[in-house]
Amino acid sequence: MINLVTGGAGFVGSHLVDRLMQAGQEVICLDNYFTGRKSNISQWIGHPRFELIRHDVTDPIRLECDRIWHLACPASPVHYQFNPIKTAKTSFLGTYNMLGLARRVGARLLLASTSEVYGDPEVHPQPESYRGCVNTIGIRSCYDEGKRIAETLCFDYQRMHDVEIRVMRIFNTYGPRMLPDDGRVVSNFIVQALKGEPLTLYGDGSQTRSFCFVDDLVEGMIRLMDGSHTGPMNIGNPGEFTIRQLAELVRARINPDLPLIEKPLPADDPLQRQPVIDLAQRELGWSPTVSLENGLIPTIEWFRKVLDQQASQTQGVRA
Repeated sequence: MINLVTGGAGFVGSHLVDRLMQAGQEVICLDNYFTGRKSNISQWIGHPRFELIRHDVTDPIRLECDRIWHLACPASPVHYQFNPIKTAKTSFLGTYNMLGLARRVGARLLLASTSEVYGDPEVHPQPESYRGCVNTIGIRSCYDEGKRIAETLCFDYQRMHDVEIRVMRIFNTYGPRMLPDDGRVVSNFIVQALKGEPLTLYGDGSQTRSFCFVDDLVEGMIRLMDGSHTGPMNIGNPGEFTIRQLAELVRARINPDLPLIEKPLPADDPLQRQPVIDLAQRELGWSPTVSLENGLIPTIEWFRKVLDQQASQTQGVRA
């Protein structure tokens, strides 16, 4: 089984690569290193079953594979808003190119879509049947609408060309290998706390999110690819926390004396986000197993290590 993983050097992609390699499968990792890091998959470089290709999915590529895990796209607001036109092109052209490849070689394709397709939801929690409330012209729309058209492409390729597809809607995910500067709330709080800085709440912190540990997410992704259900399917942890609760959890584990400060809420920031996972439980036998409290432990240790390395490098340059 030859697996092509686009965005394979990224946060989620590298954990998927680990699982596939540990299962004895062949992996081709595609990444342009915009948010991915070669260090995330360095343990596999040189392995006979692993191949690394620097490539941007907005350009077509020809190779042989049996499965395509299409994860390539910046997923945090800081990164996808850095070049919103490029983000939209990655979602549309990247998915178009991967579907074209899947059609040519007869591969099954899994699209890593997102809970952002629900926008700022008027239905809570969000089932797959909910069609969303998305601002088509807002600062987040390059990603939200990009993933919506990517889903559309998948189902049109299925209907027109019988391409085997799986569509997975990923809810907030965290864990080791997140970038310290990705702007996501878990990484923001942990990095601020480790640096001894106040934890920044946008708004009053009453907005809610559901946080899934990356190992649970990858397990759900593999089960969806292996199974017979096309999707779309929510994969996430239905445990709902306010942003303030998350900040307090992080603060308690690192430095309970740090203050919380409030700043204005960004435009189109969803007030509620929680998945209905009945479909995944029924079709895949999947449910998350790692609580937020337990998942924060290795995540904090990862960031502590990263910040220590950055500090050492800075001291080395000064010396």
